Amino acid sequence: MDSKKLSHRFAGIFGARPAIFSAPGRVNLIGEHTDYNEGFVMPCAIGLRTRVGISPRRDTKLRIESDEFPGSMEFESARLPQRATGTWRDYVLGIAVELEQRGEAAPRANLLVESGVPIGAGLSSSAAIEVASALALLSLNGMVMPLQEVAKLCQHVENTFIGARVGIMDQFVSCLGRAGHALLLDCRSLEFELIPIPPNLKLVICNTMVKHQHAGGEYNRRRQECDEGVKLFAQLYPHIHALRDLSVAQVTRHSQEVPETIYKRCLHVVEENGRVSHAAHCLREKDLFGFGDLMRKSHASLRDLYEVSCPELDLMVELAEGLPGHYGGRMTGGGFGGCTVNMVAEPEAEGFAQQIAMRYQQLAGIKPAIYICSADDGARLEETGGESA
Repeated sequence: MDSKKLSHRFAGIFGARPAIFSAPGRVNLIGEHTDYNEGFVMPCAIGLRTRVGISPRRDTKLRIESDEFPGSMEFESARLPQRATGTWRDYVLGIAVELEQRGEAAPRANLLVESGVPIGAGLSSSAAIEVASALALLSLNGMVMPLQEVAKLCQHVENTFIGARVGIMDQFVSCLGRAGHALLLDCRSLEFELIPIPPNLKLVICNTMVKHQHAGGEYNRRRQECDEGVKLFAQLYPHIHALRDLSVAQVTRHSQEVPETIYKRCLHVVEENGRVSHAAHCLREKDLFGFGDLMRKSHASLRDLYEVSCPELDLMVELAEGLPGHYGGRMTGGGFGGCTVNMVAEPEAEGFAQQIAMRYQQLAGIKPAIYICSADDGARLEETGGESA
């Protein structure tokens, strides 16, 4: 649904013309599970966007609707739930609660959410909803917040209101991505560099259409294991505050002293940070074969050391090898299902998508969804609104 269709649908439900804000999903090219370890990542925003229409109300209600999800929610603005309700609307509600706690007026508004980012695919549909909702709710009071601060706000909501211990990457690139560029981000300092992606390259995202039930709990467990690793290594190296402070040599030197699982998690994170830096060099030099090789190594590490892959993801990665135009690929996102991302020469992208879809369906018995993407711009206002309803 584009902005015009969303505006028409909004008017049909609420009888008003909305302001419409959008935010993109993202695909992470390399640097997985490094963001919450204060490391380095290289995502880009993609052309799959979530749109939020909003208009002020004359009464004291906050109403949240979506055609994608059943049921509506209506709250008294002055008595918003202070805990998550267990539905997708928590991503909107959490933003409203957080803004109110920061001193903003209680939101009296209608919101209509249209998610163009596949849910549960590892393309950060949650961050897209959060960012678009944050811009929409901020607009009610005419407040302008720097996009870096919007990203921090949305991450805080997901950590505290939703209860997912995510890093800053998803919200940051949803806010600050740029068309035709990857975003190299230092997740500690939030310094970033936009690196051009060659225009003759496509990102082919392959959705395995599976999401294993233990994904959420295992994600938080990986964070706990990394925290344990920091505590153990800080006893050996007092300057250690996060895994990004360790070198590969320091980790491997103590392989026999650290519990095996903790050692494997730490080794992945430290080596992955190095791969991100190397990948940035490859992209600047337009060395796509070198970049692709680093993607393969990243996937192997996520599979064997961090243990967040699954048979369907491994199969999708294997099936891509040898197809025309393919430079490299890997799983992307939190893991246990979702998507792979592949760098493919543009003239071969359509054929690649057809071949890998056919192969995967034959062997896995599942019809995948394939998205041929380019890097897109971050969050934006798409339409200004009309009168209150």
